[in-house]
This record gives sequence, C-alpha cells and structure tokens, in this order.
Amino acid sequence: MPKIPLHYVDLRTFCYATEDEKRVEAALRTFLPEEFEVERAETEGHYGDRILVLSARVENADDVRHVLGRLTDLEGFDRLLAELDQRVTDNCELFLRLDKQAAFNGAVRLGDGITVRAKVEAYPAKKERAVENAEAVLEELRDEAAED
Repeated sequence: MPKIPLHYVDLRTFCYATEDEKRVEAALRTFLPEEFEVERAETEGHYGDRILVLSARVENADDVRHVLGRLTDLEGFDRLLAELDQRVTDNCELFLRLDKQAAFNGAVRLGDGITVRAKVEAYPAKKERAVENAEAVLEELRDEAAED
C-alpha cells in the first residue's frame, strides 16, 4: 500500500436553483467515503437566485486514498497523467474538474461541475517534485486497482 503524498483533498460543487439538492450531493458523494460529512453554505447568484455550495475536505490518509482511488476510474486517466504538469501549481496544488452529471450516474469523467483541489506533499516544496509525487501515487493506485 503506497504512502499518500497529499495533505488533503478538497471537493466542491454548486447546486443551482434549477437542480435537485439530493442529486447534486449524490454526485459529490461518488468520490467520498461512506457517511463522510458534506458542508453546506448558501449564497446568492447575480440575479438573486439561491446557490448552495456543497464541499468536503478529506484529510485522513485512508479517506484521501478512497478519493484518489475513484480517480483511477477516470475515463482518460492517461490524459490526466500527461497533463499533471499543467494541473499542478507552483504552490504544489493539483486541480481538476469532474463532470457532475457523469458522477451522479456513477462514472468518473473530466468536465464541469465538481472541482477537486489537492495539496501535494513535496520536499522541497517545488512544483516539479509535486508533479512527480502526484504521478507516482496515481500510477500506484491505478496498478492496485488493476490487480483487484
């Protein structure tokens, strides 16, 4: 079992007035461990419409492993690996966006709707080292999933 070189993973999505809150939460929970707490914050859109922000911060190593394990199901996983240099910032943060509708249906796809931000461990804290760490753990988890 590989060490998880991430401090935390943040997941966030918006539930607009035209969407069903339970379905949007179900889409977010596609990536979360069972019974994980989802935070809710209500805000207002430009035209006064209600927007509910659903978010979760995953910090426990086993829970982070669960989130990353779901990413190994990503359609186009090799594309994600190839784009890591563009997806990791100088602050050692990995960003990606996932398709909310696909997540509701249990699929994992790059797209719009769910934002994932992960703080990658890197010593020294350099982007290049963070990219290497992110790539290594994602490849190891993919290999583990292939063995199962």
